Amino acid sequence: MAPFTPLEEQVRECFGRVVYTHKTHEKMADQCAGTLKWYKYGQIFASSVTAAGALSTLLADKFWMRIVTAIISIFSAWLAGYVKNFDPGATAQKHRDAAASLWDIRESYLSLLAELRMKSLDDKDAIKRRDALQTRLAAIYKGAPQTNGKAYSAAQKALKDCEEYTFSAEEIDKFVPEALRKTNNGKPDKDG
Repeated sequence: MAPFTPLEEQVRECFGRVVYTHKTHEKMADQCAGTLKWYKYGQIFASSVTAAGALSTLLADKFWMRIVTAIISIFSAWLAGYVKNFDPGATAQKHRDAAASLWDIRESYLSLLAELRMKSLDDKDAIKRRDALQTRLAAIYKGAPQTNGKAYSAAQKALKDCEEYTFSAEEIDKFVPEALRKTNNGKPDKDG
């Protein structure tokens, strides 16, 4: 196989960065959804304890029950106000939207790489497509929410260790009709 051209090398780098950014936004969305889940559990717990405390003060008018109920009510109100100003659900959706937009860019870079390797595209047209992809990518990055190191580490683990973006020939063969399979019972086809 011929060595990669400088243009192919650059497009490969861009593709790799988009793969990581896409996966990082997916992991960030998962983090935000997890945070939302715990906030909701906290709100349910605080509301339940407040309601139980209010009911218990009616039945057994104890001073300490009123103090505990008041403290938990204040905590419940604070939690509701905090979640109102910091909406992990909306943030999770923004990360999912960014990941969905990045998926299209990722696949476009992959198609561009394939066309460059097949020599079905001259360098001038490839550069135009690369530049258009970079312009679209810049617009996505401008509107995307910030990610964090924890999400990047999770993405790195998913891509490197868990191979979330890679498939073996046998795995792909399970998705395609028999005529499009690369292997036959784990052995390469005569033609492939």
